[in-house]
Amino acid sequence: MSEVSPDVVARAQSGDAEAFRVIFVAHQQPVRRFLHDLLRDGAAADEAAQETFVRAHQRLATLREGERLSAWIFGIARMVALEHARKRRRDGRMSSDRGTARDDELAPYRIDRAPSPEAALLGAEADRALALALGQLSEDRRTALLLRIDHGLEYSEIAAEMGWPLQKVKNEIHRARLQLREQLAGFLRAEGSP
Repeated sequence: MSEVSPDVVARAQSGDAEAFRVIFVAHQQPVRRFLHDLLRDGAAADEAAQETFVRAHQRLATLREGERLSAWIFGIARMVALEHARKRRRDGRMSSDRGTARDDELAPYRIDRAPSPEAALLGAEADRALALALGQLSEDRRTALLLRIDHGLEYSEIAAEMGWPLQKVKNEIHRARLQLREQLAGFLRAEGSP
């Protein structure tokens, strides 16, 4: 995702609809993917993405000079995702069994791979193992890790969006990586053996 120029942001803040369209086009796919990773539901991610951009448009004036636009939008998306998750829990639609995940719950954690013979043979198993491991992370830990690895936010940007001290962000991402490594160790050993 490329960062939108400050000139485009300034034009959008002054009400230029075409400038906001440029912002939307630049951020639509990464925001939707992020929401899908958090909510694990395509329809909910679509709805949350729409709500994210409605709020971004309404609050564009609150974007501070020097603040990175993508980090600001991901912060809005994170809050929208938290609201959707709370609503789903209230409505009783969320699975209470966190230990086993259905394939449709794992879909957002699937890895996009270029087709190759090795990927064709091992891809589905690796994707499932990674999806299960990501699903075991706490919501906050998974969010911080995805913002860092999948969306390229800096630790300081994640700290600002999560409302955490910088050291907590570093610790949580480190712990998330360790937890994934531990959970994937069995799969990696099995794949490495002849």
